[in-house]
Amino acid sequence: MPSQEELSVLLDPATTVLLTVECQQGVVGVDSALPELAKEARASGALANVARLVAGAHECGVQVIHAVAERRPDGRGANHNARLFRAAERLPVQQLTGSRAVRVAPPIEVADSDLVVRRLHGLSPLAGTDVDPLLRNLGCRTLIVTGVSANVAVPNAVFDAVNHGYVVVVPADAIAGVPSDYTPAMVRNTLALVSTITSTDGVLSCFRRSHRVRRG
Repeated sequence: MPSQEELSVLLDPATTVLLTVECQQGVVGVDSALPELAKEARASGALANVARLVAGAHECGVQVIHAVAERRPDGRGANHNARLFRAAERLPVQQLTGSRAVRVAPPIEVADSDLVVRRLHGLSPLAGTDVDPLLRNLGCRTLIVTGVSANVAVPNAVFDAVNHGYVVVVPADAIAGVPSDYTPAMVRNTLALVSTITSTDGVLSCFRRSHRVRRG
């Protein structure tokens, strides 16, 4: 892991954005369509750590974007070209636009300053969505990626962000996937090659230090 000094250089609040990936009721909430993933996100502490990071970002003036996956009731525009999509269509809980399932899940608090980006297609929070243009308009240089799942959407977000020229920071204890031993292996063998791996406490420490410096 990087030193606090190295991490502080990357996490300038003025050029850093915190991204939460699919931290929605129908994915990590009590009535999840994916109960195994929801259980892991909560039992591992990942969801609680995402909430801590969002609260810390609000306190220190770091922009937050919530990436939500949803579909229309008629499925128009949704993907059907992978087993994952076809399986999702048969789940008892559907991520339908306007439903409770696509609201950001507690204990994460959404502030008025947060941006919520909803997508109707694909696997990535960035590809073909408003996230990349918003990041550029916000002057983002470093993107902190959190949420679920470490199996699909999180690595998609990391790779797409790197391909778009952003520096990516991943708090490893603020992402989750299944089975439980998959996430650390994926972080160690894949994400560590293209992003800076740290912890929730490491990020929050940098946020607070920068906040104290700005306040003088």
